[in-house]
Amino acid sequence: MDRTESLPAQTLPPGVGSTDPGSVLLPGHDLPLGRYTTVRRLLPQRQRRLVGAWCFVDHFGPDDVAERPGMEVPPHPHTGLQTVTWLLDGEILHRDSLGNVQPIRPGQLNVMTSGHGIAHSERSPLVHPPVMHGVQLWVALPDPARAGAADFAHHAELPRWRDGDLAGTLLVGEMAGERSPAVVHTPLVGAQLEVSGPAPATLPLRRDFEYGLLAMSGSAEVDGVAFAPGALLYLGAGRESLTLRGAPGSRLLLLGGTPFEEPLVMWWNFVGRSHEEVAAAREDWMAGRRFGTVADDAAPPLPAPALPTTRLKARDRRGGTLG
Repeated sequence: MDRTESLPAQTLPPGVGSTDPGSVLLPGHDLPLGRYTTVRRLLPQRQRRLVGAWCFVDHFGPDDVAERPGMEVPPHPHTGLQTVTWLLDGEILHRDSLGNVQPIRPGQLNVMTSGHGIAHSERSPLVHPPVMHGVQLWVALPDPARAGAADFAHHAELPRWRDGDLAGTLLVGEMAGERSPAVVHTPLVGAQLEVSGPAPATLPLRRDFEYGLLAMSGSAEVDGVAFAPGALLYLGAGRESLTLRGAPGSRLLLLGGTPFEEPLVMWWNFVGRSHEEVAAAREDWMAGRRFGTVADDAAPPLPAPALPTTRLKARDRRGGTLG
């Protein structure tokens, strides 16, 4: 997905700072994506840029697209990241410069690894379901994976489990004795949690992971903090378990991982380590180098925006600048 916008400041809900300094409610903000789709951007934010290596979280829908084209994102480039696409409703057709043409539907997972460079497009098929709802996630790649070859994987089946009123689907990593087939390059977890009743549920966590939780539909409460679609609850690290209550029918997304300590320069669709690296990626894209041609998509590629007049600075995972 194409991203260029500035980011809002982090805020804290009443009482959270004094009762649990590890929990921070991060409000998202709405942004247009292409001509027909609006997303709620939950990461990055000014004071919290990552959760583990998860460096972008966009939540879109549910949108009525019965009489509309749905998602229309033409060919664009990526470097230094993985895209992770998860749908609750609808269908998206992925095309990339490796030659992959792959539809994704609810319950399936697409993971695209950019490595040194890849291009792709994301579109709703001409005949598509009437509702579109899902999340697009980015994972920052560490050295040396970020300089490696590009790759794409589609997972039609994922591990699932149930514990009382809570049902889980494992997108990446390990949880509840299950392991996802998705390949990642740092310790990560991503899981959809579906609530079917009012009873509280407890999840085992890793103390060395930091976590974030968002509601894709419905609502939930953790540590006395209630949240609904439109915000990400950052839970910090050092937890051995998490107890949550959700309204029946709610669908939540848990993200976690070991803190990602490599500094990042994130601009447009590129994740790098320096201004020069990002500028070189932009130049290559505009010159038609490195990224290849997206299969079976004749639309003109997105032009890269102009670089800012000031030098891009590397930032740590909390948003602090590094030089």
